[in-house]
Amino acid sequence: MIELVNLKRITALHAESIRQALTDVADSGWFLKGNATKRFEQEYADYTGTRHCVACGNGLDALTLIMRAYIEMGRLKEGDEVIVPANTYIASIIAVSRCRLKPVLVEPRRETLQIDDSLIEDAITKHTRAVMIVHMYGRCAFTDRIGDICRRHNLLLIEDNAQAHGCRFGDKKTGALGDAAGHSFYPTKNLGALGDGGAVTTDDTELADMVRALGNYGSERKYVFSHKGVNSRMDELQAAVLLAKLPFLDEENERRCSNARFYIDNIKNRLVSLPTDDFWQNSVFHIFPLMCKQRDKLQEYLKANGVQTDVHYPIPPHHQRAYEELRSLHLPITEAIHLEELSIPVSQVVTEEERECVAKLINDFRI
Repeated sequence: MIELVNLKRITALHAESIRQALTDVADSGWFLKGNATKRFEQEYADYTGTRHCVACGNGLDALTLIMRAYIEMGRLKEGDEVIVPANTYIASIIAVSRCRLKPVLVEPRRETLQIDDSLIEDAITKHTRAVMIVHMYGRCAFTDRIGDICRRHNLLLIEDNAQAHGCRFGDKKTGALGDAAGHSFYPTKNLGALGDGGAVTTDDTELADMVRALGNYGSERKYVFSHKGVNSRMDELQAAVLLAKLPFLDEENERRCSNARFYIDNIKNRLVSLPTDDFWQNSVFHIFPLMCKQRDKLQEYLKANGVQTDVHYPIPPHHQRAYEELRSLHLPITEAIHLEELSIPVSQVVTEEERECVAKLINDFRI
């Protein structure tokens, strides 16, 4: 079986350093809010090019804490609108509604699968206070036009950087392109922990302090609670694992891009649409998304031939029962993407033989 993401292989790349890191934490007897977390926060801030990194429990919490912090700071209030890409994973939208803000869904561009910056201004109302861009599939969603729109309309720009660690826009990395960014270190991410983990990056000291307090029960110092917070902390073991893997992130992203480039150059099947050059040039390929109107048949065929795939994502957010209030929205591009998208193995541990096998099988696919 050619696995979509072989976590055993990925972990083996760093086996010795991970074992040593975990041993060091165990021997220290300090498992929360210790030196490993402090070091990771500093090194990840340096890596992204931001002044602050605040580690937390997971990516959903990271986004939620950003918006909760802005509410506490008076930059947002309940009922305000946040523009979000319609084809995102549901976590982006849950973070908005969790804070009693209103998600406003905007269609993506078909060629990039990212929010269509030409549609954002039409979605702005007197209640709009923020735009959340989501770097879907590892491709940068930011554009100069989005930055200009946010400046002209005085809107917060929040990044969901769960899928694009290390991706660049010009001389900046994702996570440093807006006012704040939420990151996920779920094990399958480009920079993955051995469990859940998340972080907020920002240049805003007040926001960073507020996020840190809210993630620690609302406490800025022990037993003193200025806010009604939550418990969302990265443990020392996950921080130590991420520290061991962070120095190799760029190299491993390059391997992902090499595998993706191979697919783009070698998959030739009229039934399949591949990422465009525009997509390729701005992506770290957390996922390699191909489009096929016969997606389910292609997936069954690849499974029968020993290739694991996945669909990101089979049901769009506005068709989920959790968001029945959005069901009446007509979002044809989003709906088409969710019907046609299929993710094939592209991770840093996919071998040349495996990618050749995947490409050949797709080229041989017929209906």
